[in-house]
Amino acid sequence: REFLWQEGHTAHASFDDANVMVRQALDLYRRVYEELLAVPVVPGYKTEKEKFAGGHSTTTVEAYVPVAGRAIQGATSHHLGQNFGKMFDINYQDEKGETQIAWQTSWGLTTRTIGVMIMVHGDDTGLVLPPKIAPLQAVIVPIVSKKHPLENFSEYCGGILKSLQDQDIRCKLDDRSIYNPGWKYAHWEQKGVPIRIEVGPRDLENKQVRLVVRFSGEKIDVGVDDLADTIAKKLDEVQKGMFAKALQFRDDHLVKVTEWKDFVPNLELHNLVLTPWCGGEHQDWEEWVKDKSREESLASRGEAGEDDRTATSVAAKTLCIPFDQPELPEGAKCIASGLPATCWVMWGRSY
Repeated sequence: REFLWQEGHTAHASFDDANVMVRQALDLYRRVYEELLAVPVVPGYKTEKEKFAGGHSTTTVEAYVPVAGRAIQGATSHHLGQNFGKMFDINYQDEKGETQIAWQTSWGLTTRTIGVMIMVHGDDTGLVLPPKIAPLQAVIVPIVSKKHPLENFSEYCGGILKSLQDQDIRCKLDDRSIYNPGWKYAHWEQKGVPIRIEVGPRDLENKQVRLVVRFSGEKIDVGVDDLADTIAKKLDEVQKGMFAKALQFRDDHLVKVTEWKDFVPNLELHNLVLTPWCGGEHQDWEEWVKDKSREESLASRGEAGEDDRTATSVAAKTLCIPFDQPELPEGAKCIASGLPATCWVMWGRSY
């Protein structure tokens, strides 16, 4: 299998400078997901068990896939510390002329992002693409028939196409003669094009078009003179609406749990679970939660076991220690160890 990978590495004179780079890179990845792909993510730190081996710390953005009720790691940004500098003699000369070991970072994003976007927004008809990244933002479909051949629509649709392109709207006129309008509707819906522009004989008479929005199914008739501005506003509305819908669904499935008895039942409800935790360094208790949640989940389903090689285990794993931490109740105990809690950690079933 092959996938494309964007990766960055930097070297710095201090721990703090490297840390700033780590957070800047992660925030760029957050913005790719949230501002371009309309996918909400939770930024945070990986636990010691889940961090990049040999590094000082790993930060991550975690997404939620509604159809599966699973989390998926969106991108990571690592503070590598000086371990690899010492190992491979990566050094620099400071302002005093002395040789120092560099503090390093590494961060990456892959074409997994496309799969995440498809799983978050797609439906039974096909793709639903956010306008900001859609190769085509609008497609014009003339409603031709024997009585109303394509020639009747060519000049009108050509004018619409040019007016949209002049406003930098990525659009296309589907003037293929071998397919009927209904086939074209289904084709472009499957492709996830945000807006379909239907032009029928009555539209020609009334100097208007009908817009059909892929995301919501909304249908509106718009005068051709106002079309470019209307579509630009509608594309912005769709982008925001897609993010809001995904965020609401994710938040509806992000719950706080403070007692173990409620942990696995919430996993079974396809929820992400925030729990009080004794700290990311407690790898033994992290492994306990993984094993115990698998055992209880399988028992609740009446299943004897699962293949160790499965990519979709029923076991829970830590996803991240979110940067944005809710207030811990006074005296809160770790859900697994019973030790005093130092933070909230987010758990879930994950790809």
